[in-house]
Amino acid sequence: MRSYYAPRRIWSAFRFLATIFATVLKRPHILFIPPLGPAALKKTVLDLGVSFIKLAQVLATRADFFAEEYLVELRTIHDEVAPMTQADLDVMYRRAFGDSPPFARFEPEPMASASIGQVHWAQLSDGTEVAVKIRRLDIERKVRVDIRILEFFLGLFRPFFSVYTRNSLEAVLTEFSAMILKEVDMNIERDNLRKFREMYTRDDVHFPSYYNQYSNEDVLVMSFEHGVRVDDAAALERLRIPFQRIMDTLVDFYTEQMLVKGLFHADPHPGNLFVREDGTLVLLDFGMVKRLSNSSKMAMIEMVEAASARDFEMFIAACERLGVITPSAPPEEMLEFAERMFDIFGNIDLDAASMQTLALDVLFSMKETPFKMPQEVVYVLRASTLIEGLGTNYVENFNGVKDILPVLREKLPKALGFDKGLVSQVRREISTLPMTFKRIKTIITDLSEQKLQVKISRHTVDQINERLRGLLRPLVSGFLCIIAAFFVLQLDVDYGRTVAVTLFGFGVLRMLLGVR
Repeated sequence: MRSYYAPRRIWSAFRFLATIFATVLKRPHILFIPPLGPAALKKTVLDLGVSFIKLAQVLATRADFFAEEYLVELRTIHDEVAPMTQADLDVMYRRAFGDSPPFARFEPEPMASASIGQVHWAQLSDGTEVAVKIRRLDIERKVRVDIRILEFFLGLFRPFFSVYTRNSLEAVLTEFSAMILKEVDMNIERDNLRKFREMYTRDDVHFPSYYNQYSNEDVLVMSFEHGVRVDDAAALERLRIPFQRIMDTLVDFYTEQMLVKGLFHADPHPGNLFVREDGTLVLLDFGMVKRLSNSSKMAMIEMVEAASARDFEMFIAACERLGVITPSAPPEEMLEFAERMFDIFGNIDLDAASMQTLALDVLFSMKETPFKMPQEVVYVLRASTLIEGLGTNYVENFNGVKDILPVLREKLPKALGFDKGLVSQVRREISTLPMTFKRIKTIITDLSEQKLQVKISRHTVDQINERLRGLLRPLVSGFLCIIAAFFVLQLDVDYGRTVAVTLFGFGVLRMLLGVR
């Protein structure tokens, strides 16, 4: 049995988290341990393996937490590791297929090898090419051990953080833990693939088919998809496929996923995106799939609408509904933040790299502001960052924020759940009515599902507390008098009945007068 609690590994995990926390807190050390440098941090992550690689990829989206030199290194961490040993592969192959595998041919050398599993080319008995994704031996146990290690050290470092930073870190870890446990189960990935095939029917985006009869928690057998990686610029040029066309498809499809349907692929890195000869986009690897609630979709739609209209107050209100800005955030600072960000992303003369640099400067200047990162938003930000990175590298002056606006305007009726003709008619009369209808629908849904939350000020909370105390005091004292009256009745003392009646009457009056 392999030991994932080896002292050296525990120490490496501690150094990794101590570095993360020291960087977030801008401290020279944590518990007298100095942080690792960016390059050493990357090496430590790669040595620790699966869970820490995945966590580092998520943390690479947090420009509000880390200095640029750390972000640069974290963003270069790719989930590509050495293949399983032949002995481990034989164990997993036998566990998945028993003594009667369905393949006429199976290539033992993997086409791709990641921290959770690896993909092999194979051929069924009828000659059909398939891709076989098989998970690593003992991977689920290793992931569960890693989660326990992370939770232990997060608890150890908890007192160092403010409540908002702590909430953001815990949200990231909670969401990450739930997601990675799903990723190691091939049955869940198969179900995610099935949902995508049923929900999204587009001519410009293709998903693999799957073989349910050959798949289980250890293995997923899919159709073999031919194509070139989306970041293979030379191959795309040979095929005469303009990259702008690919980015248009990506932006359009992710707008539909996030803002219309709510089910989205959260890991669109170049290795998971292929392009066919006819320009069709092929999406692979459905281990990291997230579903957004109606309230989150509506908040994001409002944020985009507000950005288009430069409506600062609407933008901040949408951020609060999404949970990115806390109710205690100073309104004046939030208005300034929104205005500065709008100025950056609304400048058509800036390319994406310049926009990112300026936006990071704004975020770093707002580090003391009580932002937080809800669980749903973590993977939205990750997917958006990966797509933005693709556009930045291959399309001149790419700006995902500007590109999404016309797409959203086209898809807004569908996102709001209305027929196009009806929306057009209603918007001619009252431009905000569809959004209002959808918000009412979301509120009713949240109410029925007991998800509705009411935000009130600290002053109001204090008033409510004081009022409750005022109500409870006479109720409690009156109830105690009534109990005392029954107790006195049981005693054989002079005037006991008189005392009991007096106590009972006083108790009843105290309770009645107290609730008036």
